[in-house]
Amino acid sequence: MLGLPQSTEVKRPLPKAQLYKRFDWMPSQRDSFDGEVSRLDFINWIAPRTLPAIAEGTEVKEIFVIEVSLKNRDFDTKNIVLLAKSIPQRVIYLLRFEDEAMLAVYYTKLFTSSWQPLDNVSVRLDGLNLDAVWQSIVAFVGDLEVADGNSLTEQIRLDDERTKLVHQIESLECQMRSTSQHRRQRELYSEIKKLKSFL
Repeated sequence: MLGLPQSTEVKRPLPKAQLYKRFDWMPSQRDSFDGEVSRLDFINWIAPRTLPAIAEGTEVKEIFVIEVSLKNRDFDTKNIVLLAKSIPQRVIYLLRFEDEAMLAVYYTKLFTSSWQPLDNVSVRLDGLNLDAVWQSIVAFVGDLEVADGNSLTEQIRLDDERTKLVHQIESLECQMRSTSQHRRQRELYSEIKKLKSFL
């Protein structure tokens, strides 16, 4: 599954009741999670022990893949964030609903890919050590173009700032279209032009 080597396959259930007990989730969190997730399974373990060609990283010692079987295609991402924050490991989440799936990873925030047929979903292991492999997985799932000289964290920050700027510009353009005062339109236009120069 996911195009990962057979040596990494684990396929072990992760009972939800065990999670609730271990991480002491509030009843509302448990109910929300239980309402959207039918089951959890460990399906892959990526480590030097299962893939001798990839060395242990300075920060990343192993990467797990957890399959999350969803009851609904439209799920609340807060439940996946809660799960990711509770498990102090590097984890790739295979979110599955019927014959469709998407990937999710948590690295400063939750990144998800788009829904695809299950057979089309794959994970590439790029890098000589697990630090590099993890960064390439986060960049792939988050659809991030990491520019030369930027760390992954820096690139995420830059992408977030760019997204905020684009939303700000869209909001100002909407205001400009709705106002009939020429002076206000000119002010908004110059502000939009200034913001666009930062993109």
